[in-house]
Formats: sequence, C-alpha cells, structure tokens
Amino acid sequence: MPQLSEPTTAVHRSFVAAMEEFAAEGRGAPADGSAIARDLRRFGDSWQNADVFAEYVAFARSQSTEETAAALRYVPTSTYWYVEGGTYYGRIAVRHRLNAMLLEYGGHIGYDVRPTARRRGYATAMLRAALPRAAALGLERALVTCDHDNVASRRVIEACGGVFEDRRGVKLRYWIATPAAEPAASSPPSSSA
Repeated sequence: MPQLSEPTTAVHRSFVAAMEEFAAEGRGAPADGSAIARDLRRFGDSWQNADVFAEYVAFARSQSTEETAAALRYVPTSTYWYVEGGTYYGRIAVRHRLNAMLLEYGGHIGYDVRPTARRRGYATAMLRAALPRAAALGLERALVTCDHDNVASRRVIEACGGVFEDRRGVKLRYWIATPAAEPAASSPPSSSA
C-alpha cells in the first residue's frame, strides 16, 4: 500500500513519468500557479539527469526550513510524496502557516495525484495521512481549497471532514480539524489521592 514519504531519489523514473503525464494534461503553462507547474517550468527539462534529480529532491526537502522558504518568498512547506516501492503516485504539501494569498487561494494543504493513478482513493488517503502532520506543526485546523468545478477534489476534502466556509472567486474554502495529539505513553495516570 502506498505511504507518504519525504521526497526520495528511489522513485526517479516513476516521478519523471508522472511529470510527463501532468505536462500532457496542460500543467506547467505560464498561467498555472501550482507547485507542480512551477517545478515543471524550473526543472522539467533536466529531471532525466540523476544528479539534477537528486538536487531537486534536496531542494524539495529544504522548503520546510524558514531560511529556504524566506529566500524563495514562500512560507515553510513540508512536501510528502505518495509512493510504494519505486512508484510515485502523487504529492501533498503542508504549509506551516498562511499568508494573505494562501488564506484566499491555496490553503494549508495542496495535493496532486498523477493522472494515471486517479480514481483509486489516493487523494483521500494522502489528505488523511497529512492531517496528523499538520497537527504536529501546531495547526488545530487546516484550510484546504479547490476550484468550484473540481467535483473530485471537493469529495476528497469532504470525505476527510472538510467543513465548507465560503467561495472566493473560483475557490471553495474548507476547514478540516486536525487530529488531537495523543498523550505520551510514558505519562503516568494522575491520581487524586
């Protein structure tokens, strides 16, 4: 069964094939502001090279640090890939906080499933698995958005507990409560004696 993983070179060939699928459906166009589009424009011509791909993996991992995020003018973002063995199925990004644009448009969490892996429940599984990671960052609830006409994404968000707040432009905005942290197993029960 696929699992969330930090970006890894172990899925190089499958990742490149997935990016080709995204490009074939029109992702990467100048008007596309998604992370996948941005990465396609920046790295797409050179991902075939194993050394360049290793640099990209390191870059993707580094975006969770304040220093890297500030240099890129982003908020810190933890990116996870949904993988099984050497197969890449998709990605999910957990943004550590919101800025004005993310509050209106992008939310705390964004995800993409490669076209040939859609309609298998992977987006729902990724979002469910990412919610505890958002909680570990101190987020009690996460904003997740989707385009108003993206019925599949809307169903994913609602299946994960998303509560509709409003529509802003073409974006539907949902809040999802993150799971409460479990108490430490080593903590002794309190006594009233």
